[in-house]
Amino acid sequence: MTDTRSVLIADDEPLARERIRRLVEAVPGYRVCGEAADGDSCLKQVAELEPDILLLDIRMPGMDGMEAASRLSQLANPPALIFCTAYDHYAIQAFDVQAVAYLLKPVRKEALADALARAGRVNRLQLQALNGQTGQSQEQLAVRTHRGTELIDLSEILYCEADQKYVTIHHARGETVCDYTLKELENSYPSILLRIHRNTLVGVRFIQALKRTPDGHNLVVLRDGQGELPVSRRHASNVRQWLQEHQPG
Repeated sequence: MTDTRSVLIADDEPLARERIRRLVEAVPGYRVCGEAADGDSCLKQVAELEPDILLLDIRMPGMDGMEAASRLSQLANPPALIFCTAYDHYAIQAFDVQAVAYLLKPVRKEALADALARAGRVNRLQLQALNGQTGQSQEQLAVRTHRGTELIDLSEILYCEADQKYVTIHHARGETVCDYTLKELENSYPSILLRIHRNTLVGVRFIQALKRTPDGHNLVVLRDGQGELPVSRRHASNVRQWLQEHQPG
């Protein structure tokens, strides 16, 4: 049985999306999992739907396709990218964001089928490489910021810290302020984020140890010298239990 590849279409023109959808659905082995009308919604849909392949227009309102592609290329497991555009002068930039193909509108069925086949091969290789490296989930969190929508690999989150009404996500590429609550993050990703304090969640893959200070306080020691975080007395048993279940010996 052949795997069906999921395809996300991002184009600001409804008629263009409809035409591309018909072309994709005419190619065996591919299905359209969603549509987006601009760069921001494209990033959100990638985070939510985790498509295998993204068909991306370049000129869109707000964040354009090239900016969206640039952000996606920073992910550990981005979808395979195919540009579908009416403009030929972005082709060089397309190579910079690892695009598999660059199709000019009106897109021909044969050209699209060929590009989808190439994209499927790239995506399978990416998945094989990832499965060889880690067993980590490659989910992404879409966060709306003043710069637009930012995608953060959940596996790169060190910890999330609440300060009044905002939560700051500390991750491998820096810090991002979001409007999610800690409770929302904790409930959505219980296998990835562990509560250690009423103000703090920690990324479990970065937990190295739990230590007790001379004055009786508990601290989580983060891997790779990433620091230490206070653990409340109420949540210390959760951390001990996690360490017992996940650490050898």
